Amino acid sequence: MADTYDWDLIERLLHEVQNSAGKPFAPRKYAEEHAAARAAAGQGTGDLDALKMQAADLEALLLKRGFIESRPEEEGGNGENFILTPRGSSLLAMIDSSIPGNAPPRQLLDEQGDALDPETFDRVSSKPQAAPGAI
Repeated sequence: MADTYDWDLIERLLHEVQNSAGKPFAPRKYAEEHAAARAAAGQGTGDLDALKMQAADLEALLLKRGFIESRPEEEGGNGENFILTPRGSSLLAMIDSSIPGNAPPRQLLDEQGDALDPETFDRVSSKPQAAPGAI
């Protein structure tokens, strides 16, 4: 069975990485805000503590697998924040909910054994059907 990820939460974390210059990256806080936004939209939020733990685990996974890296000091880095790597930018482009038609790339990722495995992701993200808006 394929590992499935909470793409909405990952999208939120990657957007926060983009905006983290000069401030510490706080995945648990972002998970809390993510749950509040889901609740406001009438969606279930599940166990908040589990979501916070999942966000912290995703931060570690994204860092370990090369989707994010420490932000350089000259770009507002403080040792506690990140920037997107080219792989992270590709992931965000694939799963960004503000881009019309992002469901097919998310479905394509969900069909993989582990979509965030670097080799698997690099192979899948190079396919034409992985492009945002692809059918």
